[in-house]
Amino acid sequence: MLLKPEDFLPMNIVTELNEWVSMRKKIMNQSIGFIPTMGNLHAGHISLCERSKRDNDITVVSIFVNPTQFNNQNDLKHYPRTLPEDIEKLTHAKVDYLFVPNAEDMYQDNYEIKVTETELSHELEGEHRPGHFNGMLTVVLKLLNLIQAHKAYFGEKDYQQLLLVKKMVLSLFLPTEIMACETIRNEKGLALSSRNSRLNDEQLEMAAHFPALLHSHLTDEEIITQLKNLGFKVDYIVKKWQRRLGAVYLGDVRLIDNIHYI
Repeated sequence: MLLKPEDFLPMNIVTELNEWVSMRKKIMNQSIGFIPTMGNLHAGHISLCERSKRDNDITVVSIFVNPTQFNNQNDLKHYPRTLPEDIEKLTHAKVDYLFVPNAEDMYQDNYEIKVTETELSHELEGEHRPGHFNGMLTVVLKLLNLIQAHKAYFGEKDYQQLLLVKKMVLSLFLPTEIMACETIRNEKGLALSSRNSRLNDEQLEMAAHFPALLHSHLTDEEIITQLKNLGFKVDYIVKKWQRRLGAVYLGDVRLIDNIHYI
């Protein structure tokens, strides 16, 4: 992406917690929208920024590859980190603040205090990725407390995550409103994800079968059979919450998706 001079409006990049706390006090009288991310930004993330900019005076994005939500350390090691490119995209999107904390500051307690949900978090993603939701909820709570946004924006692709964040905010009386945003897809229907960057061209073509089958009128069992015949490893295909949700592996890359299904 080639930026023009007029695109370089000042974006405040904050890396220290104390610096953010000081800056936050200066924007007390403006509405704030927040998008928490792990970086490697794509058009789905930018759509959340655009929604926030329409809704709020100030838009804040965080980039933090959260180590506690990776149950697979190899996955953490290979998670794509593209901060210079991310900064360029956020500058082009005219985001106001970028918060880039480090793990030592975010986990000063060595993760001895954590958020645990005891029902919803134990199925589907929770069953296949033990500990994942504890790490996710803990870091989201920390970020919501730090940013103190009026609204926070989450994509519907990670639908179980969205439900858990909403439940946490309601249960802990947090003042931030959680805004659900539609999944953004490529021209083949594949949900945009940072993990897609790890797929080669042939795998990207193959991956499009996943959302196509979720949208089909086949039974869950028939979809599982077809995906396995195509070379996918299937964690689950299930109908729940008026959705059809699925998680698969293509090679060593794990993909999740869901569609409205009534």
